[in-house]
Amino acid sequence: MPSHRSDDEDKPCRACSDFKTWAKGQNKVTFTSPNKPQHPRPKDCPLDKDEIGRSTWGFLHSMASYFPDKPTKKQSEDMARFFNIFAQFYPCEPCAIDFQEDLKRHPPKTSSGTALARWLCERHNTVNKKLGKPVFDCSKVHERWRDGWKDGSCD
Repeated sequence: MPSHRSDDEDKPCRACSDFKTWAKGQNKVTFTSPNKPQHPRPKDCPLDKDEIGRSTWGFLHSMASYFPDKPTKKQSEDMARFFNIFAQFYPCEPCAIDFQEDLKRHPPKTSSGTALARWLCERHNTVNKKLGKPVFDCSKVHERWRDGWKDGSCD
């Protein structure tokens, strides 16, 4: 995958790091302690890696949960194509490369909405494990991303 940057190879990529790490590379002091920002970050700043990740996973999980349970052949093909194209253009280059490799090992399962939602949950758990984060119970993807929790807390 070609680099998205040309002459700025030494310049940190905001979409490839969290805000604190990126800001340190810019020689800016942003936090005097973990809970007290010295200069609060304005809401209209470009998204950092963590913000892009959270937003992207939310979008992708919602999309997968709403994918038809009996998709047409074209819908199945289009969704598989979407994930492959998405992986090429994800703004965090190391993340994109990782996802492309994961797609080679585990191509999108687009035979049904349930299959797609579970496949995506497994892909997300692969990333969670790499980052040392807890894994999600993939049997609950529709509860989390479409129907709401069984306890009614989302009603």
